Amino acid sequence: MKHLIWIAAALFALAACGKEETSAPAEEATAVEAPAPEAVAEETATDTAEEPATETLEVVEESASEEQEPEDEAIVLALADTEVEAREWKYKEGQHYFRLMPAQPTVGGADKIEVAETFMYSCPHCFTLEPYIQTWLETKDPGVRFVRIPAVFNRLAMMHAQTYYTAELLEKNGMVADLGEFNNAAFIEYHRRGNRLTRIEAIQKLFERFNVSAEEFDKAWNSFPVDQKMRVGADLARRYGITSVPTIVVNGKYRTSAADAGGYDELLELIDELTVREGLR
Repeated sequence: MKHLIWIAAALFALAACGKEETSAPAEEATAVEAPAPEAVAEETATDTAEEPATETLEVVEESASEEQEPEDEAIVLALADTEVEAREWKYKEGQHYFRLMPAQPTVGGADKIEVAETFMYSCPHCFTLEPYIQTWLETKDPGVRFVRIPAVFNRLAMMHAQTYYTAELLEKNGMVADLGEFNNAAFIEYHRRGNRLTRIEAIQKLFERFNVSAEEFDKAWNSFPVDQKMRVGADLARRYGITSVPTIVVNGKYRTSAADAGGYDELLELIDELTVREGLR
């Protein structure tokens, strides 16, 4: 029994960085409150007004049951929910993943199923997970959108989150060719080269390697879009109940990690299973 407990503890330790583990070096370790989040717009369903009933109630009821499309749509949705519940799934709720109650907003719209990774450049487990994520991205369903949400557990993490959002904005503007390559470079700087990226000057030099001028960097670094993304990201991490990284949230509904899934390969399998479940609904 003790042996099993030791194995479980070791697996958890290898799969996540908590707030304490991911603290910055001594001069950067003081935890601070996340940026004051602004309200994140949540999607609300609009009610469609039903047609007023006529005096000939029998006729209205018969025509509605035979011709109106909303009734057919409701039946299709009911069948889809039945299929989800009836199908045998490998991973179990409450054991391998946890449902967020109520469901929370996502970064993007409802046009795709969203998979969000909360991470930190300073987290060794996030660095270990990165190649798994890159491999998964090559084969993921096109109906799935992958986003990253940098955690802001301390001052250094806040600076690294600003680094990520700056790179994301510059990629959108065509000034950084590939955000994935930039992330990999940032991870290597921190974990392989001992460059903790604790100063803006060091971060700006990293961007220089991607042909971003000092002027372009300063403009993006201090921009409103980056500031807004920082606030939204911090609010979503709070809503998702993020206490360690890396953590995966699927469609604002399910939260999991490598420790919960049983390993990095299992985590990717679980992500795929949860996106399939969402696609069937």
